[in-house]
Amino acid sequence: MYIWGEDLPIVIVVAAALGAGIYYFSRSKWEGGKNWVTFFAKGKEEGFSYKETEILRNLALQCNLDDPIALFWSQDQLDVCIRAMVRGIKISGENEEQGTHDLLSKLYDYRKKVEMDKPRNKNGIINTRQISEGQVLRVLVTGTGVFRSQVVKNSSQYMSISRPVNNKNSSMSDWQGVRISVYFWRENDAGYVFDSDVDDEIFSKGISSLKIAHSDSLFRTQKRKSIRIKMNKAAFLYLVHEGEPPHRLETVPGLKCFLEDISDTGCAVTVGGKADSGLRVKVQFSLDSAPICITGTVRSLSYREDTNRSILHIEAENLPVETRNRILAEVFGMASDGEEEELPFRVLDEEAANIGAQSPVHAFHEAVNSIENNAPANNGTRETADM
Repeated sequence: MYIWGEDLPIVIVVAAALGAGIYYFSRSKWEGGKNWVTFFAKGKEEGFSYKETEILRNLALQCNLDDPIALFWSQDQLDVCIRAMVRGIKISGENEEQGTHDLLSKLYDYRKKVEMDKPRNKNGIINTRQISEGQVLRVLVTGTGVFRSQVVKNSSQYMSISRPVNNKNSSMSDWQGVRISVYFWRENDAGYVFDSDVDDEIFSKGISSLKIAHSDSLFRTQKRKSIRIKMNKAAFLYLVHEGEPPHRLETVPGLKCFLEDISDTGCAVTVGGKADSGLRVKVQFSLDSAPICITGTVRSLSYREDTNRSILHIEAENLPVETRNRILAEVFGMASDGEEEELPFRVLDEEAANIGAQSPVHAFHEAVNSIENNAPANNGTRETADM
């Protein structure tokens, strides 16, 4: 076959391009003793663009990884690269670059996937004999309501749970023979549901309890979609009013509370007194010398009468990418190691301590009552027990 006339220049260009490509990949394949062809192929397989994979390649070289491709499955290697990227962003001042935040967010999502895919996070339980003592439970009695309880004792023959009570701290007069449905959230695992029968009302470990039958039909409902870490940080809690920008930072003290845990999908805080689920609130605190605001809805709560405190579990609304990245930096330990300055929160805390006769807690509940009294009827906000 012969090529004549106008087709000849096209063929020459294509051949030159192919030759350059072969030269580049044959050279880059063994650049520094690293197989970059496989690296780029793996990056594409994991959903990264060519440009993003090139940035990862540069990070791997910068961090002197012995086996760069391991960052796609090694949590430790990936952490080294993300930490280097975070440090580089701070030094270069690229905090305002949206593309930089987007790539960092994508890396955190990939880091989350690596964490969630760990074998230890896939180890669920298959029957009620494996439930730990102290596990918090939600007990549903058809036609009566939902009660809270916890596992007091779990033996191979039966399980004893504390006598279930509801939000009014009341219980049924007679539990023996009652068919119950039990829901619980297992830490770092998932939610589970099972049905059982109450065999007897007993005292177990000195606690008024129910003796219930074991079940081998344990249904796993959902897996946690985010990774959270424990915190013990002072914060302020605010009600969010209709029409208010969701992530606007406040400059006046709110209800003083403690941040108990945090993830990119929500948080838990402890407040004094009782509270209600379904409230739209905002939590404000400081991370790595930057103010953070999480706006969301109280999905569930637990009240301890002995301390008169409530733990509110808040599901966050969509967070700005910069805020989400700062939270995930804290979750994955990428934040700076320097001593954190609480910025305005330290000053606000001092101001809050000097508020007049009406305490922040009382003022908050007064505001709650005002909103509830003037709000339209609740259309049945569903409470979830993500504990």
